[in-house]
Amino acid sequence: MNNQEHYEQPNMVSSNSGEIMHAWRAPEFEVYEKSARWYLIGAIFISAIILYALFTNSPIMAVTFILLGIVGFIYLQKDPRVVNFAVTSKGVLADNQLYDYENIYSFWIFYEEPNIKVISLHTKASMLPYVHIPLHEEDPVHIREILMTHIPEIKQDPSLIDALERVLHI
Repeated sequence: MNNQEHYEQPNMVSSNSGEIMHAWRAPEFEVYEKSARWYLIGAIFISAIILYALFTNSPIMAVTFILLGIVGFIYLQKDPRVVNFAVTSKGVLADNQLYDYENIYSFWIFYEEPNIKVISLHTKASMLPYVHIPLHEEDPVHIREILMTHIPEIKQDPSLIDALERVLHI
């Protein structure tokens, strides 16, 4: 099945990417609603670390956590970009990055209603071996069928970072 009509910017897909088997657009990350209480707890936590740094005469640590707090707050205000994704005959395309099938060990689809629908690719990269691609409104069963013709499906467990992101809503 060719879903190229859902891919709003087909000119971004080069001929080197192969034939598009399924394409979609999705935000690059999930946005969680955060209450004033969530921000207050975060501010208290950062403030406690800064006070500890000042109390232990560690000004560099204090400045570091002040900057982390500011950058973190700015990052949390940012809206996600809407990114083009595609499963092609040569690999999985995320924006302009093609993950060739020969560079992917396996895949797993994390699917938990209502918010979590993510393809996790276990790649041969040494620094960041797991690539997460959001499915958004796409049918995970259909994409799974396509991927299984090219790479094996091997169960993965969510990492500690994934669990923290979910619990802390970041």
